Amino acid sequence: MVTKKPMFPGDCEIDELFKIFRVLGTPDDDTWPGVANLRDYQAIFPAWPRLSLAKFAPGLCAPGLDILDRCLKYAPNDRISAKQALTHAYFDDLDKDVI
Repeated sequence: MVTKKPMFPGDCEIDELFKIFRVLGTPDDDTWPGVANLRDYQAIFPAWPRLSLAKFAPGLCAPGLDILDRCLKYAPNDRISAKQALTHAYFDDLDKDVI
């Protein structure tokens, strides 16, 4: 939303995955325990390293980059919950009485 364009604009399922992998790095058992056991996981996926999110969200403040990073974790249990996100520093300047 910050850049007003999709972060991962794939034109098909594999293109979408590879666009994600090119930014977040190709998932492995270190970044997502058990990923190799998922039905469609392929050990032959190209192994891209994780890149800095700041490159893909220019101008986003440090708290914004932090919450973006927490939302984009591969392992579902590692992602920030909606309830936790509402208390994140990124939203400190919102009038929370309205929410």
